[in-house]
Amino acid sequence: MSVSPARRIAYEVLAGVRERDAYGNLLLPAVLERVRPAPPEAAFATELAYGTLRLLGRYDAIIASAAGRAVERIDPPVLDVLRLAAHQLLETRTPPHAAVHQAVQQVRQVAGQRAAGFVNAVLRRVGERDGAGWTAHLVEGVVDPAERRAVATGHPAWIVRELEEALAAGGGEAGLDDLLRVDDEAPPVGLVALPGLADRARTGDDRVHPHPLAPTGAVLDGGDPRSVRGVRTGVVRVQDPGSQLAALMLSRARDVRRGERWLDLCAGPGGKAALLAAEAVRGGAVLTANEQLPARARLVEQALAAVPGDHPVETGDGRRFADGARRFDRILLDAPCSGLGALRRRPEARWRKRPEDLPPLTALQGALLDAAVGALAPGGLIAYVTCSPVTAETSAVVGAALDRHPGLTALPTGDVLDRVAGAAVPGARRGDAVQLWPHLHATDAMFVQLLTLA
Repeated sequence: MSVSPARRIAYEVLAGVRERDAYGNLLLPAVLERVRPAPPEAAFATELAYGTLRLLGRYDAIIASAAGRAVERIDPPVLDVLRLAAHQLLETRTPPHAAVHQAVQQVRQVAGQRAAGFVNAVLRRVGERDGAGWTAHLVEGVVDPAERRAVATGHPAWIVRELEEALAAGGGEAGLDDLLRVDDEAPPVGLVALPGLADRARTGDDRVHPHPLAPTGAVLDGGDPRSVRGVRTGVVRVQDPGSQLAALMLSRARDVRRGERWLDLCAGPGGKAALLAAEAVRGGAVLTANEQLPARARLVEQALAAVPGDHPVETGDGRRFADGARRFDRILLDAPCSGLGALRRRPEARWRKRPEDLPPLTALQGALLDAAVGALAPGGLIAYVTCSPVTAETSAVVGAALDRHPGLTALPTGDVLDRVAGAAVPGARRGDAVQLWPHLHATDAMFVQLLTLA
C-alpha cells in the first residue's frame, strides 16, 4: 500500500512548520494548490494537518508515554509521522490497522527502514487506549486544575490560565471547558460580503448561510471558498465574523459625515481595511491604510483593489502618527497581539507562544494606542482591537491609556455591538468594552473598545 496523498500533504505541512517556522494555515492552502488532490483527499489532508497541529502537545505526551522516551530523543521526521498517526488513531475513523500501516510506509520514505519497527511498536501501544483512556492515564497524579485541563485539551497550561482569567473578567469563568473544546475543533469558514459590492444572501450557493451577529457575514458549510461567487473578484472575502464586527463597530458607531478621514493604523493583511474601505465609500469618507511591513502592505493593496476609489496604502511604523501632523476622524487600531483568541484558526500558534511574549507586546500596544490618540481629531473615534482576550493586552492597555490621556473617554461599546448585530448580544460585555468568544458567539475571541477624545 502506498502512502495516501492526504498523509503526504499533511506530513509536508508538519515538516514545514517544524523546519521553517511556517504558518500551517498559510502553508496548507499553498500545498493543496500545487498538488491538487481529489476533494476527499484534500479534506482529509486538512483534518490531518490542522488537527495534529492543534493537539501537538497532547500527542507528544502520548507518544512519549508509549515510546518510553522523551520526544526530544525521537528523530523529528519520525516524530512527525507518529504525530499524524496518533491523530488518525485517536480522532478519526481510520481503521487502526490502516493508520499504522500507512505510518510505517511513510516513515520508510522519510526516515528509512530502520525506523519502521519503532513506529509500528509505538503506534500499537498508542492504539491500546482511546482518547479518554489516554487522558485518564496522562492526568494521573496531576492535581492542578489548569495542568489537568492542559493535558486533556492540548493547550499549554499558561494559556489555560490566561483564558480562565479573561473569562472571569467578564463573569464567565464557567465557560472555560467549552472554550477549550471549541479551540480544538475545526472552525467554519467565515465570509464577508463587502457592503455595496456584494450581498451575502445572493451568492447563489446553498452552502452559504448568514452569520447570526455580523450583518455582512456568512458561514460556508464546506468546500473551497473560491467556488463562491464574488470570492475570486474580492468582493466576497474569507474573514472571521468577529473581525467584521470589530470594523463595523467603528464604521457604524455613528452616522458618517461626508469627507471624514479614516485610518487603519495596522492594516495588514487587509481584511478589515477592505471592509472599512467599502463602508467609507458608502458614507463619503476616505480611508488611509498603514502597514509596517512591505510584504503585508502589498497584501493590503490587493485587498483594497476590489473596492472602487482611491484608498492610499502607506508603509511605515504606526507609531509615527503620534506627532499629530495628520488628524483622522476614525482610527482602527487592530494591534499586534498574542493571537490567543484565534487559536482554532492558527493551529500551531499555541505551541509557539510563550508567557514572556506578552510584556513586549503590551508595550507596543500601548505605544500604538498613544499614536492613535495623537492622530485623532477632536470628537473622533478610535477602535482598539485585539484578537486576544488576555487582560494584559486588552483592558489593561486601555486603562493605562485612559490614565495617560485625560481627554480620552471609553464609550459603551456593547451598545454599539447590539445596534450593529440588530439585537442584544448576550455575554459580550466587559465593562465598556466588548469581548467576543468562539463558544458563545461563533467568532474569534475579539476584544473591541471604542474611545473618543474631547
